[in-house]
Amino acid sequence: MSGEDRELKVSFYSKKEYTCPSCGTLFHKEELLSGGGRLIAGSLTSELHRLYEPSLKYGCVYPLAYQAVVCPECWFASMEADFPILPEAKIDEALENREGRKADALLIFPEADFYRPRTLMEGAASQYLTLRCYDYYPKQISPTIKQGLASIRTAWLLDELDKNFPKQHYNWLATLFRKKAQYFYNEALAREQSGIETMSGLKSYGPDTDKNYSYEGMLYLCAYLRYKYGPSQGSAERKTSLEEARRTIAKLFGMGKSSKDKPGAFLDQARKVYEAINKELEDSELA
Repeated sequence: MSGEDRELKVSFYSKKEYTCPSCGTLFHKEELLSGGGRLIAGSLTSELHRLYEPSLKYGCVYPLAYQAVVCPECWFASMEADFPILPEAKIDEALENREGRKADALLIFPEADFYRPRTLMEGAASQYLTLRCYDYYPKQISPTIKQGLASIRTAWLLDELDKNFPKQHYNWLATLFRKKAQYFYNEALAREQSGIETMSGLKSYGPDTDKNYSYEGMLYLCAYLRYKYGPSQGSAERKTSLEEARRTIAKLFGMGKSSKDKPGAFLDQARKVYEAINKELEDSELA
């Protein structure tokens, strides 16, 4: 490999050896290289997703594509901390489901192959597989909020696939995964509030890799996703959902002033969503 080839690399395989808890395959995880102008931060979306500008030297780089650990053989996947702690009682089930898991993933991501360096296709597939595999984890691991994170991240990577491969229905799939994220985020909050499942098993709320917006960011996304992807407009269910979203986002304004984890720009975004929800509720009262 020439010096120029090495310079243009955006990833490398870590020296750490992973053992798949399901099928026992040994492998090394691909990691994103930092520095060298590989990542040029762009704007932050209303979903707290950091966009990146393409680099003249490296092109488009997608940090989320490298986050999940995926067994290249059976496609069992999870966040890194949870990969080695698949419950023993679920090992056989995870292994039995390998062919179904791979077949379903290949329907959406037909060129995915985890024995090669990840492309955008494998990146999106890795988050989809993570979403599926948290079904095997117990409540102590906080699987529901992690499924919410994997859902929204899948949607973001599907957005990028849609830009690269238009008219392949990736935009429709991105909306579907945002609706899944809406369900999982709000289900996780409901479970926590009722004592069914804690969120303490989640170390970083993300939702992206550049910043942890902590619990407040999770509350914001619960409300935002309800507003954008909840029940259809005009229905009684929609009104009830929006009232709940308004109560959720109102908590953000009762948690003190802006801080490192809760910058003013984030609070401004939350206020915009609160006002949009208020306006829709007021309009529905007038109708």
